Amino acid sequence: MNTLVLETTLVSGQTLQMVQGDITAERTDAIVNAANRFLQHGAGVAGSISQLGGPDIQTESYAWVKIHGPVSHEAPAWTSGGHLHCRYVIHAVGPVWGDGNEDTKLEACVRGSLGVANELQLKSVSFPAISTGIFGFPKERAAGVIIKAINNYFERKPDSSCRVVRLVLYNTPTLMAFEKSWHDLFDP
Repeated sequence: MNTLVLETTLVSGQTLQMVQGDITAERTDAIVNAANRFLQHGAGVAGSISQLGGPDIQTESYAWVKIHGPVSHEAPAWTSGGHLHCRYVIHAVGPVWGDGNEDTKLEACVRGSLGVANELQLKSVSFPAISTGIFGFPKERAAGVIIKAINNYFERKPDSSCRVVRLVLYNTPTLMAFEKSWHDLFDP
């Protein structure tokens, strides 16, 4: 079961929540998958989402890449949620640590995911700690970029259909990194 750890209402009116748990258990309209450019969901968060969501997610992902080409940081793909509790999976490509301009790419990935949620007229979306697993992005740095990107997006688009964003963090070290960034931004 996922546990709510922190919650705040942003100046724009949206609710931002921090949760410890498993993103595949989320019941938001969409969950964000930390994907690779070719949407090959083999390991990590992507592997879990694909395995638990069933074969439709991978089939739809391959079809997306065939039609649209490899997924960019700025323009995430989306598929159905398959057998998951969510209606959609937004496939966001985060940066690989060491490739350069990582902060900018991660911010674009978050902004793009929120843009897709708005285009689909979703009311809620859950994010994992994008790029902090096998992509090697330092947790503390990623936490700051992700939380600021969410806040900045809604400052620019307060009328977004998306009203609730949940940061779903699987393990204690990741949760602690995100808690620190949360407090730095919202409780200076």
